[in-house]
Amino acid sequence: MFGKKKETPQIDKEQLELIETAQKRIKQKKRLYAHFVVFLIGAVFLIVANLVLNIGKDVTFLGIDWFVFAILAWLFLFVYHLFNVFVTSKMLSKKWEEKQLNKLVEKQKERIAQLQQQVEKDYPLSTEKKKTITSSKNSEITLIVAAGENDAIGKDNQLIWHLSDDLKRFKELTNGHHIIMGRKTFESFPKPLPNRTHIVISRQDNYQVPSGVILVNNLEDAFDAAKADKQPFVIGGGEIYKQAMPYADKIELTRVHEDFEADTFFPKIDTTIWKESQNRYHAKDEKHQHAFSFITYIRQ
Repeated sequence: MFGKKKETPQIDKEQLELIETAQKRIKQKKRLYAHFVVFLIGAVFLIVANLVLNIGKDVTFLGIDWFVFAILAWLFLFVYHLFNVFVTSKMLSKKWEEKQLNKLVEKQKERIAQLQQQVEKDYPLSTEKKKTITSSKNSEITLIVAAGENDAIGKDNQLIWHLSDDLKRFKELTNGHHIIMGRKTFESFPKPLPNRTHIVISRQDNYQVPSGVILVNNLEDAFDAAKADKQPFVIGGGEIYKQAMPYADKIELTRVHEDFEADTFFPKIDTTIWKESQNRYHAKDEKHQHAFSFITYIRQ
């Protein structure tokens, strides 16, 4: 209520002149139309007055009734008005209108260029940032995930589906590697997975982990702890995936071909950044309640 007064958008002088000219032309055409209507009514009135009401019946010029000359004179005035609106005014204002339009086009181009520069400054393209980050890493950081068509990956810290071939693929790919995860993902395991080095990210100061599990406070420390691994895997959850996406070189995705109700989601995959290198489809069968595809994405 007591804030700053809202600024009223300003119109350029050239724009205002162009608008005023357009309004003037509309008024000219409206007046011409009114003149035409009045001319028709007046001509009919003069004819009726002379032939029906006998007003000036005996008045003639050169043997022609007077009302004919009156109508012709009025017609001349109307034609002059018509010529003035559609020829004279248009010819005089055409060059000016073109000049004003050219000015407006140039100004709009300047504004567009300024806006583009501002957008690039405020929202730099994510691809550049990601390439810079990944180029400094010696490891091939891989995100591995199973997600529905709507990118759903879990609900209540549990998987939404059970796909035995997906679990086998997860074990084969991550076997012998470091797996990076958030605290909730780690707690969803009954016990640490065999033959893998677990790196758990948690901000809790007194969080306890079993022997052999590495505890860190942030993602950068997790990558540092896995620097000896040529291909560490990030396995979740949703927030960890989101943080790790700019660092990743590869995505191993199991795309489950249905939408699911969930509270955890995988980030959208930008296909201008990620190139699909493999895609293997698996139909629904007695062991798998949903059709799915194993898809590998490589950063371009």
